[in-house]
Amino acid sequence: MSCVISFFFMILLPQFGGGGNLTKDIFLLGGESNMVGQGGVFNGKWDVYQPPEVRPNAKILRLNAMGKWEVAAEPLHAGIDIEGSWGVGPGIAFAHELLATGSGFGVIGFVPCARTNSRIVNWQRGKFFYKELTRRANESLQEGGTIRALLWYQGESDTIFQEDADGYKENTEKFFKDLHSDLNIPPLLIIQVAIASGKGNFTDRIRNDQLEIKLPPVKLIDAKGLPLGRDRQHLTTDAQVQLGQKLAHAFIGS
Repeated sequence: MSCVISFFFMILLPQFGGGGNLTKDIFLLGGESNMVGQGGVFNGKWDVYQPPEVRPNAKILRLNAMGKWEVAAEPLHAGIDIEGSWGVGPGIAFAHELLATGSGFGVIGFVPCARTNSRIVNWQRGKFFYKELTRRANESLQEGGTIRALLWYQGESDTIFQEDADGYKENTEKFFKDLHSDLNIPPLLIIQVAIASGKGNFTDRIRNDQLEIKLPPVKLIDAKGLPLGRDRQHLTTDAQVQLGQKLAHAFIGS
């Protein structure tokens, strides 16, 4: 698979400038395992099924773990998230939907930063995940482009302990405000996904907190009702495609 993608990259990317000085619409991907992408994963193994909506396209790139742009392919977080399994996420489906709108998008670049099993306290200013998100965001701009939004799907791990649930709304709002300040991209659009599942007894509480966040410019879409896999925690491949499309329409309508 990696050899095929590398060949695809070398043949098709030159028409967009050979990888340098590209005008890119850049999107940050953050959160935990459902943003990492678990579509098609069971018992730690990905079934490799890729519907047309998540297949590679020379106009859809990702910033890899070495800080280099390459044609994006599932799993989009390969080499970035080292804790979990990798499968299909919402990113590439999001990009295909944007390109299908014909709204003037040229090259779409993703900066994958999500981390499996991460709680919101792990994303506070000064913590490693926060530092990596801001570092990679700045790194993505070195060859040009504009960061357009953060796609954020997190909260399942905060449903386990009451202490995490108690501080969730305040910590999430602080994270969003700090990110706006530190990236200095006014106004950085954040599209937050309300969780569809949880690992503990505080799922409804976390969802309610997410629905109550009214910070500008934060938009919210709801994953509730999208099909879950056999573990009842992670979205299926088809659900990830639907989520990506919902995120795209939320962005277009912003």
